[in-house]
Amino acid sequence: NGGKDWFNPADVIVERDAKAKIIGAKLARDGLPVEIGGTEKMSKSKNNGVDPQAMIDAYGADTCRLFMMFASPPDMSLEWSDSGVEGASRFLRRVWRLAHAHVSAGVAGTLDTASLSDEQKAVRRAIHLAIKQASVDVGQHHKFNTAIAQVMTLMNVLEKAATASEQDRALLQEGLETVALLLAPITPHISHELWQRLGKQGAIIDAQWPKVDESALVQDSLTLVVQVNGKLRGQIEVPAAASREEVEAAARGNENVLRFTEGLTIRKVIVVPGKLVNIVAN
Repeated sequence: NGGKDWFNPADVIVERDAKAKIIGAKLARDGLPVEIGGTEKMSKSKNNGVDPQAMIDAYGADTCRLFMMFASPPDMSLEWSDSGVEGASRFLRRVWRLAHAHVSAGVAGTLDTASLSDEQKAVRRAIHLAIKQASVDVGQHHKFNTAIAQVMTLMNVLEKAATASEQDRALLQEGLETVALLLAPITPHISHELWQRLGKQGAIIDAQWPKVDESALVQDSLTLVVQVNGKLRGQIEVPAAASREEVEAAARGNENVLRFTEGLTIRKVIVVPGKLVNIVAN
């Protein structure tokens, strides 16, 4: 009749080829063909609403909260994605596995911040950088999605961190406590359970928001990108207090830079402090 009848995805059987590409669809109750449209705004008339309770039953409330708050800022609309919900669930399982492995190894000792190795300093810097940035994201801008991104970045560091020594384990304890606290406003249930498993007393909702240790953010050395005529050609590591002349000299002496400037005349060296060096040559 020229109009459209909308069917909920749960009432449709989707047909796929060997590569999982959709090749057709039909209505479950009578087998009539169904046309799959594009992304549409949720509405009753289009019969495309997602039942929150069904998602909560399948993944838990924390997963649903994490997905919705990560997919978009709270004052904007978001595109619903079942794969996005599954991704949120996988991330929380990663957090749980790391915490479980840590707790199973026994009680961690006290961290001695005065005797950290360079690798341990890098891990602790990642912890306090996440605290600093997430505090701004949540406290000032109310952008939970970027705060979650900070926690995900921190988790990547913690999963690769060493666990051999007592200092390593104490540092991981600090990192996991930070993850639990930063996630608490977003995923309160798993965060509370993690808080208890990590040996902390009381409810996490009553715990103080983590404070930044500014001394942990101080870097002894910096890794700078080196470009030749705007194209990435290598990296150099220089002391954080290095002068412009020292940075330029290190860049000029880089093996890749020498290779790409062979036979050319260096006309200018642009140094962007703390970020990059661009060598202009022809």
